[in-house]
Amino acid sequence: MNTKVTIAGVEWNNPVTVASGTFGSGAEFTDFVDLNRLGAVTTKGVANVPWTGNPTPRVAETYGGMMNAVGLQNPGIDVFCERDIPFLRKYDTKIIVNVCGRSTEDYCEVVERLANEDVDMLEINISCPNVKEGGIAFGQNPNAAEEITKAVKKYAKQPIIMKLSPNVTSISEMAKAVEAGGADAVSLINTLTGMKIDVNKKAFVLANKTGGVSGPAIHPIAVRMVYEAANVVSVPVIGMGGIASAEDAIEMILAGASAVSVGTANFFDPAVTMKIVDGIESYMKQHGFESVADMVGIVK
Repeated sequence: MNTKVTIAGVEWNNPVTVASGTFGSGAEFTDFVDLNRLGAVTTKGVANVPWTGNPTPRVAETYGGMMNAVGLQNPGIDVFCERDIPFLRKYDTKIIVNVCGRSTEDYCEVVERLANEDVDMLEINISCPNVKEGGIAFGQNPNAAEEITKAVKKYAKQPIIMKLSPNVTSISEMAKAVEAGGADAVSLINTLTGMKIDVNKKAFVLANKTGGVSGPAIHPIAVRMVYEAANVVSVPVIGMGGIASAEDAIEMILAGASAVSVGTANFFDPAVTMKIVDGIESYMKQHGFESVADMVGIVK
């Protein structure tokens, strides 16, 4: 039995990674997780300069999940290259760097900086607001998504994963747009936009008013979108959105995901990824699957 998966030419030991922003760069999880047993570590979003993020409060619990408006706070690419890459290189796992930006130039600058760094893949977060287009996310317009993909591909030495926003009319259209732009893989879904009001204070719970909803409550929506995307593109799909158990992860794989990413569950069960890795192996033995690839997208 073989748990290895190959995503855009990069071989992972198993199909499990973590969702950007839920795991830092792994250092704070080493008491709970053996990083050698993760297929890949996906880092928190990295920008060309340090970002302070949004004002507080910026996290709230919701029924079956959470909302966040952290605003991609990060120390910037210089600190990341000096501190986080050397730390992760100590482990037998692949490194996926999540890249964020406010303009095409921002993204390209980070991608160019990472071209000569010892990292395996880049995940481009196109749910960032495009400042030059009045704040609409790059990932909400198929033309903008295709153009940003083409732009970063010019500078990228590593395979590019485009992370898709679910806040669109047609996820299939967005997946096809980034594939046309040269994406090597797609990951989805990012968070759904939501809002919470404190009825006693008669005020928004988050300072930002809106935030990204994640966690088990969004899982069925994510499975549907992964299925739709996987059936219109030929590049690998990394599925995420509310995965909290091996069963949730396997559901994504059967829907068409070649790998899965675990996010919010890391907050309420820091060791959850280890349980998911074990659970996928048990399922493969029980159901007679020789490889993960044999499971991908078999439900049509």
